[in-house]
Amino acid sequence: MSESTNALGAYLRARRELVTTQQAGIPDVGVRRVPGLRREEVAMLAGISADYYLRLERGRDRNPSVQVLEAIARVLQLDDDHFAHLLTLVADVPRRRRRRPRKQTPPAGALKLLASLAQPAFIEDRYFDILAVNPLAAALSPGHAPGGNQLRDLFLDPATQALHPEWENVTECFVANLRQAVGTHLDDPRFIELTGELTLASPRFRQLWARHEVRGQSGGPIRLDHPQVGELTLNRERLAISGTDDLMLVVYHPDAGSADADKLALLASVALPTAGSTKDHVAKPA
Repeated sequence: MSESTNALGAYLRARRELVTTQQAGIPDVGVRRVPGLRREEVAMLAGISADYYLRLERGRDRNPSVQVLEAIARVLQLDDDHFAHLLTLVADVPRRRRRRPRKQTPPAGALKLLASLAQPAFIEDRYFDILAVNPLAAALSPGHAPGGNQLRDLFLDPATQALHPEWENVTECFVANLRQAVGTHLDDPRFIELTGELTLASPRFRQLWARHEVRGQSGGPIRLDHPQVGELTLNRERLAISGTDDLMLVVYHPDAGSADADKLALLASVALPTAGSTKDHVAKPA
């Protein structure tokens, strides 16, 4: 049974394999054919029968009680984000399949705001497809271009990888955020296309995707190593655009008066005189 037809089982199995016997506080007995805890050990620690837990992993029971889920989450050491994701996999409310447009068009007001910003900024969708950028964002990264995809560039483009000194941490964060953004919509065509390509082309992506990490992206600093101005640390903010289907405005900004602010100003002085207007940096609708 595939992940798309048994999302709950795939999630429980992946998270079970990440918990060691030492972390669970039980003795490591016998030869283990798989990493992490055995099914019967999870069941024992959660206070449920091994047969019932087996039915959950195999997709034969998809409506466990909240109390059972809380017990399993405690054993699997799920944090709030991971437990919230677990709950979405067992909801008994019929889900309406929504076929989202291949590309959305950002609202006119959001594009005007993007054009007015002095900081690097762009608009992205839930799959990290870039829909519009301002000139300084285009100068900051080769991957910031309408029609591009940040996730794909992070795993497959050497220039984008070189931009991130903390590449391993960044890729882990992006994949965990994709898990949260997709939720149970595993049949979405864009999701299938993107993850299919990355699964075939990137061992790192396969490794991270198999872990079923779930994490929302919040504002925070990110280190970059730019070929023109060197290393700098910028604050990265993701702001939801109201009235859209999960479009986000992403803004990079330095701490005021910092050396990073000076480097960004230098980059702007070099890049902006030859850069086009924001209207030339908008993806064409598919």
